Amino acid sequence: MIPLVDLKLQYQLHKAEIDAAMQEAAANAQYILGPNVKALEADLAAYCDCKRGVGVGNCTDGLHLALRALRIGPGDEVITSPFTFVATTEAIGIVGATPVFVDIDPATFNMDPSLIEAAITPRTRVILPVHLYGQPCDMDPIMAIARKHGLRVVEDCAQAIGATYHGRKVGSFGDIGCLSFFPSKNLGCFGDGGMVVTNDEELYGRVEMLRRHGGRVKYHHEEIGLNSRLDELQGAILRVKFRYLEEWTEARRRHAVRYNELLAGTPNLPLPSEIADVRAVYHQYTVRVKDRKAIQATLAEAGVSSFVYYPVPLHLQEVHADRGYERGAFGYAEAAADEVLSLPMFPEMTEEQQQKVARAVRAASHGQ
Repeated sequence: MIPLVDLKLQYQLHKAEIDAAMQEAAANAQYILGPNVKALEADLAAYCDCKRGVGVGNCTDGLHLALRALRIGPGDEVITSPFTFVATTEAIGIVGATPVFVDIDPATFNMDPSLIEAAITPRTRVILPVHLYGQPCDMDPIMAIARKHGLRVVEDCAQAIGATYHGRKVGSFGDIGCLSFFPSKNLGCFGDGGMVVTNDEELYGRVEMLRRHGGRVKYHHEEIGLNSRLDELQGAILRVKFRYLEEWTEARRRHAVRYNELLAGTPNLPLPSEIADVRAVYHQYTVRVKDRKAIQATLAEAGVSSFVYYPVPLHLQEVHADRGYERGAFGYAEAAADEVLSLPMFPEMTEEQQQKVARAVRAASHGQ
């Protein structure tokens, strides 16, 4: 079976370096906010075209801390996409704010900037774009709207580390960007992990304080915070893997080009698309199909894994039932949730594996 992502293979290819880094971190015995985390914070901030980075327990915490740093709370509204993982709105809810959805661009699966202004109310405080599947959002109009209305911007970059828009890395456009190091991400650790990046020194200071129980000085606490610190062992692993991130990103992009060539002309199979002047990083290679259940069954029989990210849009989730949205409220997001299908995508994929995937997809699509 060709897996969606092959983490075992990636570990085996870099086992000696990773094991040595873990052994060194264990022997050093600075397990909380040690030298590996500090070095990773500096390196990833620079990589993301930002001045500061704060390692946190996971990207959900990063989004939560970003909103807390911006002093978002009850009564405030945050405009975001209904087509993403629940962590995006989970962070909004944790601080007591209200998510307000705008529909997506069906070509990119990202929020449609042309719909944002109509969703703004006197309670709107933040726009939270999600760079889904590693495809950058159209940030110029989003930032223009934010400036016009005096709004803050938090970028959810969980799936998009290294992606660029008009030559700049995602995460550097808004006030704060949030990264995920979940194991299957383009830069993944051996458990949960995340980072907040920013060019704003005040926001950096607040996130850094809030992640360690709301205090700048040990045993002196200014406000209620979190215990959300990236582990030193994870920092050591990530520093090794970070050396290969650009190489892996370019491999993903080559795989996307090959998939596009192999699947071109397949009926009933819209392929991923990029807006102008971006570098997508293809955390997922996601197509659209009509009879998804049947196609997934056919792919499985052919030895090809596939997965659905995400089958239920957020406005129709039980957790957001209080918002009163019904089916039909965001038609493009709903159609995407019914049709998207992610195919195997990882840097170590071989051409033979991609050809096998493409043959299976073409055969399944012709049977629709």
